[in-house]
Amino acid sequence: MGSHPPDAGSAFPPLPPDHGGCGPVESCGVRIVGAVAMEAVLNDLVSVDDLMKFEKKFQSEQAAGSVSKSTQFEYAWCLVRSKYNDDIRKGISLLEELLPKGSKEEQRDYVFYLAVGNYRLKEYEKALKYVRGLLQTEPQNNQAKELEQLIDKAMKKDGLVGMAIVGGMALGVAGLAGLIGLAVSKSKS
Repeated sequence: MGSHPPDAGSAFPPLPPDHGGCGPVESCGVRIVGAVAMEAVLNDLVSVDDLMKFEKKFQSEQAAGSVSKSTQFEYAWCLVRSKYNDDIRKGISLLEELLPKGSKEEQRDYVFYLAVGNYRLKEYEKALKYVRGLLQTEPQNNQAKELEQLIDKAMKKDGLVGMAIVGGMALGVAGLAGLIGLAVSKSKS
């Protein structure tokens, strides 16, 4: 069962699959609350069928010479939810093209999914830039606040992992230097 893309300007994000895939949050009368639900949004993968359906619609309109904002958004929304980084990058590019063309409500959705796409690529600085921009215009947006917290958490986790790798390499280099020093001193005696 595929989920339905949110209507640009109406709501974000779509409900996770365990909510029946009924579409945008407000249309179901249910709000996504909490980090667990936001993690479900961040980890939601598009089905191959949905991706192909929206890609075909996008390409058909493109061949006709004019792609509607809604078609471009639907396709970008699918691409951002792909398991392939190249697809996610393409989705981000399509959303960036849409950004200056959208109404305030549409821009909110575009910015949210730009943050999601960058998060999925582990481009946390960019994701944070988008979500904080959204929070400047909508400081009470709970979904954006939850996304900001998850981005911060991921940055801290990756930072600690990065420091552990650098620390391990430093110990390895120091150990190797010690062994070389020991070998040199033994060869002189």
